Amino acid sequence: MNDDSSTVSQIGLLKQKLQATKTALEEINEDRNSKLMALSQFITQMSLACKGHNLELDNKLAKLRVNIGNFEHLDEVLPELPEIERLLKSQYHIITTKLEQGRTGLTNFSRELLRVNNLPEKLSREISIFRQELSKPFHSIWEYIPRVEQLIGYYEQVLLKRQQGEALEILPIHRQLSQELAQLISDIEFPKSQREQVLLLKERLSSETLQVEELLGTYQTILRLLLENIAREKSASQEFLQTLNDALTSVRDIVSESFSQTQQSQQLKQQLNLEINSQVDNVLGSIDEIDELLQLKQKITEHMSALQNSLARKEALEQREVALLQKSVNTLRKELAELSAETLSYKERLFEQQKINQLDSLTQLPNRAALDERMEQEFRRIQHNESALWIAIADIDHFKSINDSFGHSTGDKTLQVIAMALKNSLRDTEFVARYGGEEFVLLIPDVSTKDITQLLNRVREKIKNIPFKFKNQRITVTLSIGAAQVLNGEHILDTFERADAALYKAKHESRGRVIID
Repeated sequence: MNDDSSTVSQIGLLKQKLQATKTALEEINEDRNSKLMALSQFITQMSLACKGHNLELDNKLAKLRVNIGNFEHLDEVLPELPEIERLLKSQYHIITTKLEQGRTGLTNFSRELLRVNNLPEKLSREISIFRQELSKPFHSIWEYIPRVEQLIGYYEQVLLKRQQGEALEILPIHRQLSQELAQLISDIEFPKSQREQVLLLKERLSSETLQVEELLGTYQTILRLLLENIAREKSASQEFLQTLNDALTSVRDIVSESFSQTQQSQQLKQQLNLEINSQVDNVLGSIDEIDELLQLKQKITEHMSALQNSLARKEALEQREVALLQKSVNTLRKELAELSAETLSYKERLFEQQKINQLDSLTQLPNRAALDERMEQEFRRIQHNESALWIAIADIDHFKSINDSFGHSTGDKTLQVIAMALKNSLRDTEFVARYGGEEFVLLIPDVSTKDITQLLNRVREKIKNIPFKFKNQRITVTLSIGAAQVLNGEHILDTFERADAALYKAKHESRGRVIID
């Protein structure tokens, strides 16, 4: 009787061990899934940081973000990783190709310089050496930029030699080009380190004593600054894509290895579970079949020994799986920590660049790109809420005469003052952007037809009362404004056209007035 109780007790103990083993396995799986979830979330954010370089790559990464969160479908995700890696490498090769095209362009331009008549022997020899050095390919953008600057230097020497003893006459076309260049400079956002130099160039372009040589020099300086900025952005993109490619390759290898190990471990666990269940069944069968206690005890002892051996193998397998998973996680943590720092830095730079790209450099108001985006947002809002939205276009009257009479620098300051006045005249929910030149666009939501005329006239009067004073001469600056409300079933671009037509009418009737379509 005591033997029967002991056997039942051992069986109960075995069942407890089995349940404890099952609980431990579930905890291991939960821990693994938690770590894989953290990894998938990071890969998702990392793929978002890479968005915008290539449409096909964007689509692949979007699909990756959808599938990677479901661990049961990892075998569907893995085949996509080589294609993503290929696209990343392709983007890197595109940049390399652009460098090669730039090298070819420098070679061709230097050849044209050598064809200039009466070229000094020393300069000709230097350009020839320069051409020989161009026979080697560029490996980075930083090898390309010095060559561009060197070639610009040779070009300046050629110009200097050709212009010595010749005083080039300043023609009306040169004045027009200087004005156009000044306007282009105003529309481009330069880094802070270059703004003071650009401001001096703009002032010089507005000077009455500007010479042709200075105009050419200004074009060359602006070209050099733009090349530097383009090179800086290309280099940053190239470095980030290479880092991202390396990180994705490492992640792919680690995930593939982890997935393969998990499958193997799962198969071994299933086999061990079958063995354990079989041993338990054998024990139960022996209890039913054998009547002799001594024989039953011997049989149960054999089964228990086999069962303990199976449990020991299963425990060793689980410990090995945990160790391998921990090793993979530690490797991933190291890779992802390094990439996280790179990604954060690049995202911050992209965010700052995006803000710069949507800001007018002169007035610090949103620019035309920002206006287009805001118009889309407002159009979607009023379609959903069925609320009112007005588009008003304001134009500074006789602005060209201000530039012609007092210079572009004075015109720029006028634009800045009016831009700030317009911004301060509006509520937080209202929006104003510089559309281009001396035109501004206002988006005014939730205002009735009765109140819009009063609101816009108040803005117009505020600008009219600004005390402008140029060269000790008091000047009154006025605005003409045309406005229209978005109608039911009308696209917002059609509303914009009606507002523009109303502005045209205001400009040609008497100026300094508001006309509502």
